[in-house]
Amino acid sequence: MKVLIATDKPFAKVAVDGIREEVETAGFELALLEKYTEKQQLLDAVVDAEAIIIRSDIIDAEVIAAAKNLKIVVRAGAGYDNVDLEAATAAGVCVMNTPGQNSNAVAELVFGLLVFAVRNFYNGSSGIELKDKKLGIHAYGNVGRNVARIAKGFGMKLYAYDAFCSDELIQSEGVTPVSSVEKLYETCDVVSVHIPATSETKKSINAALVNRMPKGAIIVNTARKEVINEAELVQLMETRTDIKYMTDILPDNHAEMTEKCAGRYFSTPKKMGAQTAEANINAGIAAASQIVDFINNGNQRFRVNK
Repeated sequence: MKVLIATDKPFAKVAVDGIREEVETAGFELALLEKYTEKQQLLDAVVDAEAIIIRSDIIDAEVIAAAKNLKIVVRAGAGYDNVDLEAATAAGVCVMNTPGQNSNAVAELVFGLLVFAVRNFYNGSSGIELKDKKLGIHAYGNVGRNVARIAKGFGMKLYAYDAFCSDELIQSEGVTPVSSVEKLYETCDVVSVHIPATSETKKSINAALVNRMPKGAIIVNTARKEVINEAELVQLMETRTDIKYMTDILPDNHAEMTEKCAGRYFSTPKKMGAQTAEANINAGIAAASQIVDFINNGNQRFRVNK
């Protein structure tokens, strides 16, 4: 049984060591492909792999076809839109993610971006405080819950919308549920976005929705860039000069947003949500543990394809 770690952006050494311990204790072999620069390197490495651990690496139909012995792919993290689920299902390959392992890291980044925004990018001018501001959490999953936990320390008023989460659960954690995504945006001074990129959500955060927000609105997106209608957002921000947009996913129109929304737009050069030592370790070891449990016991708890 060969387990391949295929990471363009490598895990920390301590994470690799933890993965190795999980894999080799189970009697499996571990192989490493790190910092690869060509897709062919990945295609060559997967030929005899039966399990693959990835981060943001692309596992498309070509990669799956090259991996003739492949049984399972685990994305070390929550999002899995970098894996071709249909191709995996057709090939009889199980795809899993590791939900919750990066949640605190992403939630803390939300507040790093948010404080930067309300203090006007530390430009020396007078900013505003987060206390008593209304924070809307767009999707109340693992990250959303951690955002709520941290926001309570800032004294913010919390609201959430999640079509798949009961009002009772949201209320039980001291957060006010709202009945629609429109209501969330028109109610809140700040919205933190945590929805996945699906056919229903792509470009769903558009000008009409954002324009519902009150004066001085801030959107923080640490989810996926595909959920933002970037062309409409920059157009709206040209006319609504009170809106700020903060993200750790570089928009396709980054240059245009930088030029037209100076002082109100910020993006990290690379996705930073899970870039902490703790998240790196947690997600990697969880991925290895899930592979071992799947191979030995057939456990498919975190399977994301049919």
